[in-house]
Amino acid sequence: MSLKSPLGRVLGTGSAKEGSSRWWAERLSALALIPLTLWFLFSLLLLPELDYLTVRTWMSVPMTSFLAVLLIAVLTYHSYLGTLVVVEDYVHANGAKLFLSLLLRFGYVLCGGAGIFAILRIAFGS
Repeated sequence: MSLKSPLGRVLGTGSAKEGSSRWWAERLSALALIPLTLWFLFSLLLLPELDYLTVRTWMSVPMTSFLAVLLIAVLTYHSYLGTLVVVEDYVHANGAKLFLSLLLRFGYVLCGGAGIFAILRIAFGS
């Protein structure tokens, strides 16, 4: 028999790091992806043609390029959070978990940065 309260017995026994903040970040990024994805799909469908010149002209409009950069950034972040959870849940060796977490972070920064760079090159006329 213990004199500790039920709360006192469970404090410090579980993970209380950044689980809830990461959970909220996943939900909020998913919520932000809904209008951004719908905008992107409907905007592409409303173009007269989907050839290179038409899409490039459409992407060079400042509001379009801003929303496309926002879409790439949020999509990359959301995908990173999801794959990081998979690594943390299913990779049990600490060294492998650290290596894969760093590899994911660098990979997503590289891919997201490349996508944003491509949009900005089109937006600024290069």
